[in-house]
Amino acid sequence: MKIQNPFRLGLLAGLGVLLAITIGNSVATLATILTYIGAAIFLALGLDPFVTWLEKKGMKRPVAILIALVAVLGIVAGLILALIPVIVEQVANLTEQITNNIVPGIQDGSLIEGIQNSLSFLDPQTLETIFAQVQTAIADPAFLTSIRDGVVGAGVGVANGVFGVIIVTILMIYFVASLSSLKRGVYRLVPASRRESFIDIAEQISVSVGRYVMGQASLALVNGVVSFLMLQFLFQVQYAALLAFIAFLGSLIPLVGTLSASVVITLSVLAFNAGDTFFATPIPLFAAVGVWYLVYMQIEAYVLNPRIMAHAVQVPGVVVVIAALAGGTLLGILGALIAIPVAAAVQLIIKEVVIPRQNEL
Repeated sequence: MKIQNPFRLGLLAGLGVLLAITIGNSVATLATILTYIGAAIFLALGLDPFVTWLEKKGMKRPVAILIALVAVLGIVAGLILALIPVIVEQVANLTEQITNNIVPGIQDGSLIEGIQNSLSFLDPQTLETIFAQVQTAIADPAFLTSIRDGVVGAGVGVANGVFGVIIVTILMIYFVASLSSLKRGVYRLVPASRRESFIDIAEQISVSVGRYVMGQASLALVNGVVSFLMLQFLFQVQYAALLAFIAFLGSLIPLVGTLSASVVITLSVLAFNAGDTFFATPIPLFAAVGVWYLVYMQIEAYVLNPRIMAHAVQVPGVVVVIAALAGGTLLGILGALIAIPVAAAVQLIIKEVVIPRQNEL
């Protein structure tokens, strides 16, 4: 249809721009919900290979789905139950430290004296000036207001995180239970002439994503378990369960996750352990933990990762780095998690669709 009237053409163009802006605003408004849905689909695809394996063992799909969900929720519940006592203990110790030592030390000046004795190379007058400013800031009512607002904001953030985990878990359960019907519904939307090739590519992508999620979760579980055993029984550090959980979470993030978690754990060992453990002083304990994680990262990179990920995704190293950086920039941790499977999917589409069409020209 040709539009010769300039007014009608401008009107339709304006309506198109308004529609595009409305769609963009709607997507931005629903960004959090879309992120939840994407994470739930990602996890559902990750559980699907385990469910399929149980089906091959003779179980019906509903039973296999139930077993898979119970296993995952059991692991999550176990980790939470292991962390709660540690977190409560840490908060209690921190509160006691602030109440009994830091606040009285600021009031009677003993804290200034202790810091001066520990940091004798600093100018005493400079320290006194700093603490005078701190005392003035504490006495300011705005300081208490900012602390209150920060505590409230932190509480809201924790509540939103818990709410997000609950929503993602519920959506994941629905997606796992109805994954086959969802796939069939999507396949019916594709023209019959292209449906067979579309199904083939979609199934390959689905399998690759599922294997990648299972592989990354396996690597994280190995890191978490080994870290707990080493920290608890060999190094005998405080808060071993919490530090092992940090190792588990770090290994879920590709490329830099294990390294970042190792640095955090090593610094935490230096900060929280007094040295009355398996090693004589904090410095050897700190160094020993750091050396252990250097060794573990080599084992993970050259032994565990190739074996576990051998049948998951085949993506060149440079593409992995670029995809992880781009995904992390766009969507944060979730983007870094899904970047490699998305890169594998794009690579597969190029290989199976784009290149054959170019060869036919």
